[in-house]
Amino acid sequence: MIKYLREKGDGTLKEKVNKTNAMRMLDTMKISYDYKTYEPDENDLSGEHLAVQLSMDPAMMFKTLVAKGDKTGYVVACIPVGETLDLKAFARVSGNKSVEMLHVKDLLGVTGYIRGGCSPIGMKKHFPTYIDETVILHEIVAVSGGIRGIQLLLSPDDLVKAADATVCELTAIQ
Repeated sequence: MIKYLREKGDGTLKEKVNKTNAMRMLDTMKISYDYKTYEPDENDLSGEHLAVQLSMDPAMMFKTLVAKGDKTGYVVACIPVGETLDLKAFARVSGNKSVEMLHVKDLLGVTGYIRGGCSPIGMKKHFPTYIDETVILHEIVAVSGGIRGIQLLLSPDDLVKAADATVCELTAIQ
């Protein structure tokens, strides 16, 4: 991992951060992003808890979920942290009859990321990726930076481009 210092707006140095695969991929693609760091709470890795911790609107924070389709293999969904994935809708838009969520113990081997640090950007291998249509309602959205402790902030268009994703309806009506 590459360490670098980030400059504040006043020219002073802010912090030392290790660049993640997701950050390196965004840099390579020349996609502008910012990030927020936080201290992960191993007892509560939920997105809702993280939104409170970072004082961010949970609707603009997207979690990354990985599933296995009966026809296509692995597929990735990004939905707002407070929402629930509609598995039937996810299967339909991904060209499957059914999808089954990937077990947490298999996440690292498949994606290169761990629970609470899974980003739709920079996985070990590119999988078909789908982002909930609510992404377009925000000027800036947040996704995991690829490790626990970093959230990437970028425009919805840039997220879709970086993840090579399809925007569609993915959340269950509550």
